[in-house]
Amino acid sequence: MIRKDGFVKACNKQIYYRLIGDVETNSDFPLMVFLHEGLGSSSQWKDFPMQIAGVFGYPVLMYDRYGYGKSQIIEEERTPDYLGTEAMNFLPQILEALALENRKLILFGHSDGGTIAAFFASFFPEKVLAAIIEAPHFFLDEVSVSGIEAAVVAYETQHLDLKLKRFHGEKTESMFRSWTGVLLSDEMKKWNAEYLLKNIQCPVLAIQGTLDEYGTLEQIKTIQRNAKGPVELMVVEDCGHIPHHHAREQVIEKTIAFLKKNLPKG
Repeated sequence: MIRKDGFVKACNKQIYYRLIGDVETNSDFPLMVFLHEGLGSSSQWKDFPMQIAGVFGYPVLMYDRYGYGKSQIIEEERTPDYLGTEAMNFLPQILEALALENRKLILFGHSDGGTIAAFFASFFPEKVLAAIIEAPHFFLDEVSVSGIEAAVVAYETQHLDLKLKRFHGEKTESMFRSWTGVLLSDEMKKWNAEYLLKNIQCPVLAIQGTLDEYGTLEQIKTIQRNAKGPVELMVVEDCGHIPHHHAREQVIEKTIAFLKKNLPKG
């Protein structure tokens, strides 16, 4: 029997996971995987995943990435390929550790999690039935850099550190500095991962707010230009970086309609 929450080892790190719903009785059902943002954790999704998965009866997997939430504290500097490493190595090893490696997946990723979802769908197209990719980034533009710099100011002078400690505890400083450190590095200025989108074959719903403080609409438009599968854009007016929070009902309604349209019947 698979435990509903606990720790598994992936890439030799202790990773905390949560499972919601029955992953064993309905083994033919897809597994929905929710991938959190760059300063997020599994707990910050709250009940949002089940507002979607519950409609279909699908089980849900969430986990805290290395350095976040209840998972092992990060002990080294991040490198520009940290998102690709998550998609290529961490997520597959987590699925294998939970004996879920053969399940078909529906991915919902936000921000860094959206980028990871896109990469995983490209690296393992046979495993993914559909992907919902919210506020991702595949290159850093001026808006992205300004948003990260503003986050540093908020962390140091506006009590963002205290807000993050509610979810990350003693890991907050290492998590935040490793994340902003790599994103503001000279090496990251040259980073562009658009070429990794070309092997995405599943249907994609790409969501972004017009007031996203971390990126422009080009971040989702590049998925539409590059992916092989059908891509539907959802542009949320007057919305910032977290549409599933700031435009929750719209995102839930659109996601459910997208899945009903694109998943195999029965």
